[in-house]
Amino acid sequence: MEDLHASRVAAVAGGVKGEGGFRGLRSGLSMGGMNRVAIFSVYLLGVALVTGVVWWTTLGGAIETAAAKGRSDLSLAADRLVLELQRARDLSVHLSDDPRLLAMLESRGDDAAIARLLEATADRAGASDVVLLRPNGLVLSSASGVAMAEPQARWLERTRHGALGFGPTSMGRDFTNAAPIFGTDGAVMGAIAVSRSLTTIERSWRGAPQAIYFSDGAGRVLVSNREELRGPPLRQVKTPIRGLDVRRLDAGPYLPRHALHLELPLPVIGLTAEILLDVAPARDLAFARAVAVGALLLVVGAALAFLWDRRRTLAVANVMLERRVAQRTAALEASNARLTAEVRERREAEAALTRTQAELVQASKLSALGQMSAGISHELNQPLMAIRSFAQNAEVFLTRDKPEAAARNLDRIGDLARRMGRIIKNLSAFARAEPEPAVPTDLVAVIASALEITEGRCISGGIDVSCDVPETSVWAMGGEVRLTQVVVNLISNAIDATEGAPVRRIEVALTDHPPRIAVRDTGTGLADPDRLFDPFYSTKEVGQGLGLGLSISYGIVSGFGGRITGRNVPDGGAELIVDLQQASPAEVAA
Repeated sequence: MEDLHASRVAAVAGGVKGEGGFRGLRSGLSMGGMNRVAIFSVYLLGVALVTGVVWWTTLGGAIETAAAKGRSDLSLAADRLVLELQRARDLSVHLSDDPRLLAMLESRGDDAAIARLLEATADRAGASDVVLLRPNGLVLSSASGVAMAEPQARWLERTRHGALGFGPTSMGRDFTNAAPIFGTDGAVMGAIAVSRSLTTIERSWRGAPQAIYFSDGAGRVLVSNREELRGPPLRQVKTPIRGLDVRRLDAGPYLPRHALHLELPLPVIGLTAEILLDVAPARDLAFARAVAVGALLLVVGAALAFLWDRRRTLAVANVMLERRVAQRTAALEASNARLTAEVRERREAEAALTRTQAELVQASKLSALGQMSAGISHELNQPLMAIRSFAQNAEVFLTRDKPEAAARNLDRIGDLARRMGRIIKNLSAFARAEPEPAVPTDLVAVIASALEITEGRCISGGIDVSCDVPETSVWAMGGEVRLTQVVVNLISNAIDATEGAPVRRIEVALTDHPPRIAVRDTGTGLADPDRLFDPFYSTKEVGQGLGLGLSISYGIVSGFGGRITGRNVPDGGAELIVDLQQASPAEVAA
């Protein structure tokens, strides 16, 4: 990988604009490919080595664990056999002190009584035979009635010297324990022998899972829980593992093919306890772990190989990409410079357009004021003429000493002055361009102000205006001045739309929950409702409007979180609807 990285660096540093660096990279990649075969070969060899070590280590540990358990099982089996045989030894020692047996040896006893004694003792102890005999092997009495003995038996030889005797019999599968009987002068007069059947003892071991057997000094198997072990000697091949005696057997289906052999000397009975443990579970465990480790290492190796190939592929692609980037950098820089200049020019144009639009908006508002000037002049002229008339009448009433009548005229003059003040205030607020935040606003007052501003145009144009508003206040989030501008704009457009219509009528309606203002006219309707709120869109004659009124109204209503829409009505004409957000009682109270 270091060669590959060095080739890549050389290609990028020295040959980005030519082909030499790329050829150097391909040469480095080719050398890396040849080295990869060698590396993978070494890796596979390492995987095999690690797998073998895991197999050997696991096998040895599993066999040692099995050996520890086998020693415990063998010890328990040996203790059971020793206990069974020592019962016979204790019985023989107990009978050797019976004076009736000594009297029998001294020819003073009753043969029938002694035979019954021995037979009863054998029945109670579960012994195969109880025999009274002289030191030369002559049987005087026995529980089974057999009058034969083995004068050369080792157990009988020990009793002649006054010791306890034990050992197997050659005439049957019995194990005999014998105790000497001493005369009054201390001489050995005879012996009492108790025999246990080894076949009976074996019968209780047949269900044990391990093959356990007991052999004498000559290697002859005397007791076993497997019949195959008491036959001819087995063919065994020793294959030690970690110093343990592992053997390969060929002894049928009931003995393991590969077995761990353990033994335990039992000098107390003159036998050796042995056990054969199946090592197949240990081999299976070792094989499974070795396969798992090998598979894991192979997966890791495959992942490393994949990452290596991916890195080589990415290295080639990266060098090619860097070459292309280097070739296009100059062109991109030139294009970027041109784009920067164009963006600067576009921003300057947008700033100029924004200023122009703002000026046009204000001009549109002033144009609307100009259109309403005639009606407003009429509205202001009437109160002025009335004020002059009431003032002259008040002067006459004062000269005639009628102050009450003069006071009534003065009150009327005050009402007319307040009305003129409201008209002028609404016009001044309409002409201002300052924005205002959304606050709880009484829409009833907004509609009243808008109708008062447009009253002059409606009267001069002979337009029938109907207003359907609740008697109580309807509160919405907005601004009184800005919303008044919106309603004035809608009514003004409705006045223009009814120009030339057979019936000139405008309906203004206000509903609550949610707050909604609707302005309907009996004009010609909307030619293109989808473009209704586009800036500079107008269906009026040239010089009669800039097409910004509804666009401005749309911006004002949207700024307050509301919505303004327009539609044609089936009976003719158009209807524009303003939906606003409801003001909460807490906001109204604040």
